[in-house]
Amino acid sequence: MNYTANKDRYNNMKYNRCGNSGIKLPAISLGLWHNFGSKDNFENCKAMVQRAFDLGITHFDLANNYGPPYGSAEETFGKILKEGLKSYRDELIISTKAGWDMWPGPYGNFGSRKYLIASLDQSLKRMGLEYVDIFYHHRPDPETKLEETMHTLDQNVRSGKALYAGVSQYGPELTRRAYEILLNLGTPFIIHQPNYNMFDRWIENGLLNTLSELNIGAIVFSPLAQGLLTNRYLNEIPSDSRALKDGRFLKPSDITEHKLNKIRRLNEIAQGRNQSLAQLSLAWVLRQKAVTSALIGASKVEQVEDAVGALNNLNFSHDEFNMIDGILAG
Repeated sequence: MNYTANKDRYNNMKYNRCGNSGIKLPAISLGLWHNFGSKDNFENCKAMVQRAFDLGITHFDLANNYGPPYGSAEETFGKILKEGLKSYRDELIISTKAGWDMWPGPYGNFGSRKYLIASLDQSLKRMGLEYVDIFYHHRPDPETKLEETMHTLDQNVRSGKALYAGVSQYGPELTRRAYEILLNLGTPFIIHQPNYNMFDRWIENGLLNTLSELNIGAIVFSPLAQGLLTNRYLNEIPSDSRALKDGRFLKPSDITEHKLNKIRRLNEIAQGRNQSLAQLSLAWVLRQKAVTSALIGASKVEQVEDAVGALNNLNFSHDEFNMIDGILAG
């Protein structure tokens, strides 16, 4: 069936300037980290992406090793593009990353010139694209000189295979050094992708200030703490939850009664705001002026719709802020 996008898709989405670049990102972006591998239902994957675009989500985030297996999320997204979305290519921001393990041997990991160039070429082939809008170095490499990694990002942009460069999970000082190198090269370093949510606030200790000072955008991943900050964990660990099915990033041992009690109290605040807990959690990360977009994951269309609904109430009262901080500190 041919796909025709909703003609009203831009009416209700909020778009934020990405640093001092020429582009804006939707306040909610869709990531394909989980649930878009070759073992997942393709029609469900396509339905989530198309519904996201119909709601004004123009940014889709991938990485070379998203799946499983590695590479399959990009292949899935490439198939979705081919089956109707590609006619809207110029309305999309598509990003991918490299920096974690992708293929065997010493050249399929971290931040070498050889790895990053080969990885981007492979990603473009899997997605059937001539270029991506943003190419990230996925994590710091303690052994490769930062200059080599940044010069490679510069080459990928100059080659036309990427329009902008970004990094993920760099600390404040490393971010500043990367910015200075790319600035001298004349390559637009426009965005940083760190993890950030109510239970993990590390970027408040310097990184947000650095990004604001340097006019670099921030798109935060795991704003729902791998699903903890949703209604799925209000009573118990669901049998089909990520914690039980996967366990790599969210372990059952991480879900203590103390944490569940915090989740329940946060949910009470959300209910008082006529929001779901997920909507409250997204509004909370978007309260930061330095945060350009919240990067969500989803396993069903309804979760995408719920996330976009967070934009209906992004304001917090002074009392709400104090109550949330008190819960999180307790």
